[in-house]
Amino acid sequence: MIKFTNVEKRYSDGNKTLRNINLQIEDGEFVFLVGHSGAGKSSILKLITREEKATRGSLLVNNKDITEIKNRVLHKYRRNLGIVFQEYRLLSEKTVFENVELALRVVGEKPKNIKSKVMKALDKVGIKDKYNKYPNELSGGECQRVGIARAIVNQPSIIVADECTGNLDMDNSISIMKLLDEVNKDGITVIMATHNLELVKEFPKRIVKIEKGQIIYDTKRDR
Repeated sequence: MIKFTNVEKRYSDGNKTLRNINLQIEDGEFVFLVGHSGAGKSSILKLITREEKATRGSLLVNNKDITEIKNRVLHKYRRNLGIVFQEYRLLSEKTVFENVELALRVVGEKPKNIKSKVMKALDKVGIKDKYNKYPNELSGGECQRVGIARAIVNQPSIIVADECTGNLDMDNSISIMKLLDEVNKDGITVIMATHNLELVKEFPKRIVKIEKGQIIYDTKRDR
């Protein structure tokens, strides 16, 4: 479970990006965060990944207040997260296999388990046959599939996706959404920030709308 209680995010220049956020996401939910650019969607995701820290309030993830986690042990917390980026963030000089493999190596996975886990993740996202290709040999949709494979290879309980279809056309966006939907059906919580309302309409999930740093609408709460 993820639970924001009276969360505020303010920067040193006084700019406040989040105001009094109260939000609870249950295990296994799929939640769209929607809103205009600058509304605060990415800030919410960055608090969950602890890329940033809340100025006020508490943020519980799996019953632990992550605002109190020391920086030196953040890596242990992040093992439970999978992150999918808009711009893919693949290493151009490494193959598909090597890009996904890195996610296992950084958490100290036993070498004997790596190949089978990587190939299982690539098979899950439908690009097992591309394992030896480089990012510049792939389409945008295929690159994002590599990104999803990297996010799920450690079997996280939470996937955070920030505008992960932002660089794709509608057909590829729908394909990626179907893949995330399948991941969600495995019991993984998915939180996806998007401005693509057509995509949101295509996949009926919980919608949380952010405007000027505040939650103004939540289909779970307001229906």
